[in-house]
Amino acid sequence: MKKYLGIEIGGTKLQITLGDINGTILKKSRTDVGDIKEAKNIREKIEPGIRDFLASDKIESIGVGFGGPVNHKEGTIAVSHQVKGWKGFHLAEWLNHISGLPVQVENDANTAALAEAYLGSGKTYDKVFYVTLGSGVGGGYIMNGDIYHGLEPGESEIGHVLCDKTGTTIESLCSGWAVDKKIRGYISNNPNSYLAALVGNHTHSEAKYLGRAVREGDSDAQAILDDTAEDLAFGLSHVIHLFHPEVIILGGGLSLMGELLRKSVAFSLPGFIMKAFQPGPDLRIAALSEDVVSIGALLLAKNVKP
Repeated sequence: MKKYLGIEIGGTKLQITLGDINGTILKKSRTDVGDIKEAKNIREKIEPGIRDFLASDKIESIGVGFGGPVNHKEGTIAVSHQVKGWKGFHLAEWLNHISGLPVQVENDANTAALAEAYLGSGKTYDKVFYVTLGSGVGGGYIMNGDIYHGLEPGESEIGHVLCDKTGTTIESLCSGWAVDKKIRGYISNNPNSYLAALVGNHTHSEAKYLGRAVREGDSDAQAILDDTAEDLAFGLSHVIHLFHPEVIILGGGLSLMGELLRKSVAFSLPGFIMKAFQPGPDLRIAALSEDVVSIGALLLAKNVKP
């Protein structure tokens, strides 16, 4: 059985995964890197991790999902918006030097989109748009089985779509950090609220309590969710008008709210779509959860040419 390595390099976690030709995870290691703000320190975690896997398994190639814009043809990093020291770094060349293996580098949202299109909620569709709602907001578009690339670095950067002329972006309104900020603002004005009691002292992770508050009938939590979903629907309307996907998949940490998020976005979306395109694409929640980028990286690795 041929084996591959999939590497996820994000703003909060580093994950190295061993898998097979079908994208099945056989073994993995995870390191939280949220407090590591230098690329060289993250690379110091990657190198021994790869060597450990190489010591125990015969590996064919490596795929990487990186948290930021990349040049996928060259395997270089354009920039990381969260970690210093990645700009211009030739990641594919460095990994090849360590491992002696072929390497393919992609943006993490593209990588996740590939996984969802082949093995997740998009596997019955030919045109799949994936949006990840995590620490940031990213996107990936799969057309007839392939990642869509524009001019390098060519990502489907929905998070940086502007909502107005002042510079407000979808990411600044709909990312996990943005929702954290909304909840903190609400709690500061409503310290005796149910949502405040749920969050307690868990600062900077407030968004994970929003779904529970909504499920338990908190109308103010519902208002925060609906406000965020409306902004996201506005951003997704541009994707629909430009690319006409058959399905839009909601992934990332906020998607763990499941149907609460999906229904709220689905309610607002038609109001931003021209009548000729109604009712719009299917809207689904991602199926592969936290392993989505790692699985996508394994699929990338499978297609790397020696």
